Formats: sequence, C-alpha cells, structure tokens
Amino acid sequence: MFEQLFRSIQEKVTLTQDEMELCKAHFIPKKLRKKQTLLQEGDVCIYNPFVEKGILRSFSIDQKGNEHIVQFAIEGWWITDLSSFLTNSNSIYTIEALENSELLLLTTEAREALMYQIPMFERYQRLLLQNAYIANQARINMSLTKTGKEKYINLGIAYPGIVNRVPQHMIASYLGLKPETLSRIRKQISTQI
Repeated sequence: MFEQLFRSIQEKVTLTQDEMELCKAHFIPKKLRKKQTLLQEGDVCIYNPFVEKGILRSFSIDQKGNEHIVQFAIEGWWITDLSSFLTNSNSIYTIEALENSELLLLTTEAREALMYQIPMFERYQRLLLQNAYIANQARINMSLTKTGKEKYINLGIAYPGIVNRVPQHMIASYLGLKPETLSRIRKQISTQI
C-alpha cells in the first residue's frame, strides 16, 4: 500500500529502511468509494492525504451554486486544503473521490512528528510546498494568459490520462471553461490529429 508514497519520497530525498518503517507507523490507510467525501466545506481539514490509487478532486461552490474545481489528485499526488490543515481553520473546499480510491492520511501531529524524527522527511515536505507554490503560480498565470485550447493541452501534460478518467464537465470546471466551449476545443483538436 505504500509503494506510491515511497516512490514519491525517493524521487526527492533518500530514506533508510528504518525511516520508511517509521513513516508507515504515522500514516493512516483509508479507502474511499466513488463520490465519497473526505472533507466537507466548512469542516476543519485534519488530514493531508496522499493518493496511492484512484483520483480525487478539490472544489468549492459559489453563491450561484456553480462548482469550481481547483485540483485533481491522481496516484502519487497529495491533496488537501493546506490553509485549513496548517491553521486549523474551516475549509473552503470539499474533497471527493472520483473513483474508488486508496489513500494514506497524515495528521498534523503525525506530520510534525515525522519532520522532527526524520530530517529528510522535513526536507521532502519543504520540497512539496515549494513545488505546490510554483504550480499554483503557473496555474494562475495559465488561467490569465492562455487560450482554452492551451489550457486543455497543458492539463493533459500535468495529469496524464485524466481526460479518460474524469467527466468532461469537471474538466471544463477545472479549466474555467463552459462545457460547450471545451467540447468545441476537443473537437478541434481531434480533427487536427
């Protein structure tokens, strides 16, 4: 169950076998069924989940009832409301499984303990935060400067195979497009291939 997690860690830092065993003791395995919610908007986010298998989404709903997807998490990715998780404040997002999923949950306390006990785990967490910040800036820039077609192509690069796993209306939401606009883009791309 820890294969994806240790692959993710070892891509950035090196842990000993003993350190990996210590990590295992701090994570909570969790299975979610398709459409099952892990975090509800308004609740405090008490877990930082790592996706071993499946796919999740993080989204908010505006005053008009429109969904706005801010993140997908596929195998090997983390997903959380970082602000809620780190500050113990109410979440502005809901996190839901889009497929039957297997997760490894890390509480704030367990994260702190691992960072104290394993200095390389602290470095791993710092690298994750750096990369998340960079990705967030790139996503903001993309949403402000790229065409719908460019956004769709970049989605396929960031999330390989996602267009076959996620309903198109959710992809449109993530890209900030209307479903009919995404449909036109997909048709345009398919005729160019």
